[in-house]
Amino acid sequence: MKEKSSKPWGGRFLEATDEFVEQFNASVGFDKRLYRQDILVSRVHARMLARIGILDDQDCDRLMQALDTVAAEIETGSFPWDCALEDVHMNIESRLVELVGDVGKRLHTGRSRNDQVATDIRLYLREAIDGIDLQLETLQQVIVTLAEQESGTIMPGFTHLQVAQVVTFGHHMLAWFEMIHRDRVRLAQCRKSVNISPLGAAALAGSSFALDREFVATELQFAAPCANSLDAVSDRDFAIEFCAFSAILFAHLSRMAEELVLWASAQFGFIELPDRFCTGSSIMPQKKNPDVPELVRGKSARVYANLFALLVLMKSQPLAYNKDNQEDKEPLFDTVDTVHDCVVVFANLLSHIRIDRAQLLAAAQQGHATATDLADYLVQKNVPFRDAHEMVGKIVQHAIVRNRRLDQLELQELQAFSSLIETDVFKVLSPEGSVRSKNTYGGTSPEQVGLQVRRARQRMREFRES
Repeated sequence: MKEKSSKPWGGRFLEATDEFVEQFNASVGFDKRLYRQDILVSRVHARMLARIGILDDQDCDRLMQALDTVAAEIETGSFPWDCALEDVHMNIESRLVELVGDVGKRLHTGRSRNDQVATDIRLYLREAIDGIDLQLETLQQVIVTLAEQESGTIMPGFTHLQVAQVVTFGHHMLAWFEMIHRDRVRLAQCRKSVNISPLGAAALAGSSFALDREFVATELQFAAPCANSLDAVSDRDFAIEFCAFSAILFAHLSRMAEELVLWASAQFGFIELPDRFCTGSSIMPQKKNPDVPELVRGKSARVYANLFALLVLMKSQPLAYNKDNQEDKEPLFDTVDTVHDCVVVFANLLSHIRIDRAQLLAAAQQGHATATDLADYLVQKNVPFRDAHEMVGKIVQHAIVRNRRLDQLELQELQAFSSLIETDVFKVLSPEGSVRSKNTYGGTSPEQVGLQVRRARQRMREFRES
């Protein structure tokens, strides 16, 4: 039999932990990134214990000084992390005991690692959410600036990746803005779910000590304490919610990335990506590979997988806390890092792309993109839309056979299909005329894009102040 366990929780154990199990069981390799939150939680918990008379002021001060020492050791890289102590919480507590003796042992009064880790994670995620939201706002600002600069730049709009109608590049950028805005709304809602304090729930049943949970929640800037101690320590739905937000965000980022990859290709030639955001080929000297948008597109896979991992992790757990929940951190940490890095690099990339306006216009002149405008023109001449649709379809076929654009047909050719067509038809057959005509709310005309840009900036201000 191995020697008796020396763990802080080892009183009822007769032998030490198996060496392999010790490694298998430990989480300190990844949860030590929670050290700042863990130290903050310990500071507030100690002050609360002093308020209710469990610690005297002198002992509380000694703990504060010892926590300062621990923080300094971690930040300078001299802290003695020990896998045998399992996690960030026990490593810090063990060091406190070394520094201040029995006072360090009293700190855990009225709390458990269960409510401690749940509080740490919520603090960590709240901070991460605030940082990510700032980066998303920066991305929105880049998008809006592009939209304003290119409010009159004509390009083809696509459905089924086929030329459909003429739009402006600014209008296209503002579609991206709307996606990101909805993502920020979802993230703000997630923050509300995160911003509840589990501390004081203890292991699962609450505490027999007269803990001041409201004081702790206020000091940690939480909206309120968790209402039920079982729920407080056991659920990770707030982490799942963040990963769900992230998955939807990456559905949007991936779509944007796909368009950038297509637009930067020789086949489209709509934009040029800066060299510093691209790489070359080890064998083909001419290559300029769009690695940044491709990586953003590819990293959606890991974000989706992390969401699924957390859903599966939680789906069959009985109340309350289970060791399964140790597996919540790596998917969550990875998602936070991935979201942050991709949003940052995406904003930097977009702020430096070069728009080829001539190529965009040439592409908009292909595919008979003003056919719908011609049908609308006939409807305004009192032709029923279905009849106009069939008539314009025949005109398009006529143009295809002759390898000409609609605006290159002679008036007489057009009048052969309808005597209602007059000289003014050429105003709507040009790409410029087409976009100018889409002047309804949310439309693609330069005037509407300008209004949308101003509204977008106002919405960002209001969102920031809310």
